[in-house]
Amino acid sequence: MNRYLIKHIAVILLFLSTNTVFSNSVDTELAIINALIIDGSGKSGYKGHVYVQNGEIAFIDNQESKPRKAQKTIDAKGRVLSPGFIDLHSHGNPLFHGDFHNFIAMGVTTISLGQDGFSPSTERLKYWINNVHDQGINPNIAMYLGHGTLRTLAGVKEEVKITPEQQQKMESILKANLPLVFGMTTGLEYSPALYAESDELLALAKIVGSKNKLIMSHMRNEDDDAIVNSLNELIEQGQYSRVHVSHMKSVYGKGAKRAEEILEVLHQARDKSVSITADVYPYSASYTSIAIVFPDWAKTNEQLAIAKKTRRDELEKFIRNKVNARNGPESTLFGTEPYRGKTLKQVAEEAGKPFEQVLIDDIGTEGISAAYFVMNDALQSRFIKDPLVAVASDGSPVSYHPRGHGTFAKVIQEFVYNRNLFSLEQAIHKISGYPAKIIPLETRGIIKEGNYADLLLFEPTNITAKANYGSPHQLASGFDYVIVNGKIVLENGKFNDPHSGRVLTPGS
Repeated sequence: MNRYLIKHIAVILLFLSTNTVFSNSVDTELAIINALIIDGSGKSGYKGHVYVQNGEIAFIDNQESKPRKAQKTIDAKGRVLSPGFIDLHSHGNPLFHGDFHNFIAMGVTTISLGQDGFSPSTERLKYWINNVHDQGINPNIAMYLGHGTLRTLAGVKEEVKITPEQQQKMESILKANLPLVFGMTTGLEYSPALYAESDELLALAKIVGSKNKLIMSHMRNEDDDAIVNSLNELIEQGQYSRVHVSHMKSVYGKGAKRAEEILEVLHQARDKSVSITADVYPYSASYTSIAIVFPDWAKTNEQLAIAKKTRRDELEKFIRNKVNARNGPESTLFGTEPYRGKTLKQVAEEAGKPFEQVLIDDIGTEGISAAYFVMNDALQSRFIKDPLVAVASDGSPVSYHPRGHGTFAKVIQEFVYNRNLFSLEQAIHKISGYPAKIIPLETRGIIKEGNYADLLLFEPTNITAKANYGSPHQLASGFDYVIVNGKIVLENGKFNDPHSGRVLTPGS
């Protein structure tokens, strides 16, 4: 008998035997009355009251029912009560950023870490999880193992052909830690994972799929002329495991028609019984390491040192062509000191030399990140509208990109009210119930009796994404209450920081 059914039976038995929790004469912990409940399923909202006990949604009454007593009662006065948002692709170190105010302020109650192939560098993840619990966190965390980290732990660096012993080591670490996580992520555009070949990835996919876990992938190449090949590589892994495209984009691609051609690849794969989904963020600029514009043979500083001596002309030409193809040096905005807030064009002009020489001689491949304005709004907007596509931030508390502080507020403010791209119910489904289904989180993402009480109360027209590229760390506003596991984390602009979040485990 699964945990979800056991919980429902327990609630029913408690009600029938004692009627204590729901009695009008005995308090529940929290009552939210007179709310417009948009439950995360995509269905139309309805008016009602929601009661919370022991961190869970204990009972839901319709609007006509007399409100029950509670230790704390919040009168919604017709405001929207929705599930907390679930971010499928997030970044941050909970041992340093456990409050995660950036996510809480935009309504996120669960984040997903271990992305792009990088997770905590340990063979025994449970000790890291224990440290996080001891430290305390506000949002819940859904953890993944990173393929790049598995490579590093197995002693694999920039190697294409790996030994059977190295493959076995990766598989052993994956199997040992898989019960604690929701799957594996790949970052095939980053070292050391970019050197992995199909056999290596398929062997790991078989292990992930054997436990019905998920592979989330920053694919090998997001350029428009390579994205279909990258999707097909992931779809091949989808023969063995559920697969998911992280921050889907088409660099250089333009227009809704091109988006539909790319989406058709996903839909055709699903028609062939491949379980594939995707997410996007609602911004036209990506954000990642400057290594993205260097060739595969010069991705690390060690490789770069060799390339400068042996392939200097070829290196300069590659970088010059790559940056120009990505809308030029004026479209690269640095987010790391000492260049923060300046474009590559500005830095090169100040240095008095070509931008490719600045990148090679002054900046290097490691330690510097930037925003890249390489995406087409019409194309990305068509992605975000598709029913197969969820929304994720790819943000963190510290990255110099507004997505980490504005994504989920922007979905409501921009795509629901300014553009009328979809309804509020559809938007909330894309950022709560649907992500919960993808991971999956069986008892989150939907307002339902027996589910955990991750809840938001807000007036939708008040939601504002304040972050921008010039000031990316401005907190979103408009979420009046943010509740995590039944505890109020944000109340009318004030953070309470109860650290009620948990590192979630599959089935929880």
